[in-house]
Amino acid sequence: MTDTRVPATLWFTRCPVPTATGVAADRGWLAAEFAPDGIAVRSLQDADPGADRSAHYTHDLPGLFREGGNVPALWARSRGQGTRLIGLTWIEERQVVLVAPGSPVRGAAALRGLRLAVPRHDVPIDFWRAMALRGFEGALASGGLGLDDARLVDVPAAGHHGQWAAELDALRRGEVDAVYVKGALAVESARRAGAEVAVELDALPDPAHRVNNGTPRPLTVHQDLLDRHPDVVDRFLAVLLRAADWAAGEPAEVARILGAETGAGAAGVAGAYRADTHRTLHPDLSGTRLDLLAEQEAALRAHGFLPEAVDVRAWADPEPLRRAGRLVAGPTSPSPVA
Repeated sequence: MTDTRVPATLWFTRCPVPTATGVAADRGWLAAEFAPDGIAVRSLQDADPGADRSAHYTHDLPGLFREGGNVPALWARSRGQGTRLIGLTWIEERQVVLVAPGSPVRGAAALRGLRLAVPRHDVPIDFWRAMALRGFEGALASGGLGLDDARLVDVPAAGHHGQWAAELDALRRGEVDAVYVKGALAVESARRAGAEVAVELDALPDPAHRVNNGTPRPLTVHQDLLDRHPDVVDRFLAVLLRAADWAAGEPAEVARILGAETGAGAAGVAGAYRADTHRTLHPDLSGTRLDLLAEQEAALRAHGFLPEAVDVRAWADPEPLRRAGRLVAGPTSPSPVA
């Protein structure tokens, strides 16, 4: 017999990046939406210290909504996890190839023959490694080159603390010629290291060269929750759409929330995200975004990160987002309360 009882707790998880989920959580709107139903809404990141946070990567928690990097999301689906893709965002998050202070290397063509740092973490899905490979791949492709035109150098991350620490240390020691970094903390780390920008991926005109873990960024939910409680999924998505609407008019507040989400200071946030980031938090399932995610899936599979192929379009279910849009546009749709 199918269990149709409404879950006592909904969980959400997001990466420390710009997300509608993060905005909605900060404003308290997710908890407020479901409180009248007696449903608690909890963040996996803020769970008890002993909680198993691996669901952020495995998505093996049926009542979980995840808005985060596509490498773990594709990996979980590839391993047979029963998730559905219900939205995609495209938020430009600064991606750069850095070189040592004083290096003359500038531009994609200058990467030919260089030693490129590829980190290695002892984790079930090494999304850091995937990001570096895809970042270098995009940069090289913009200059008509491929990974075979450079030298990939493994950089063990064990014993290092902080994002990009192993790669930047290897750059400082002269063991590699270039590293890939992205995001607000990366901006701050690069400044502390005195590293210089060789390739600014955000400036590349072809978005295919910027496809990586966060571009596009998927919003996923477990098929079990969607099958049993589609109305819950629709309402959760509606809150995110309202949060994205609100964020579009609140750049200062979004910057504050981003600082809290990323753990970076104002300079790091300003250096990592474009001035219009607050207007780009709306998820959709456009053909363009699905095609770019399919490119990412093929590349990850080619690099050995996915055990099985993922049919991106079959994975996607556009109906919850359509229904959520109708909830937001409906005459009874409540406005968020500050």
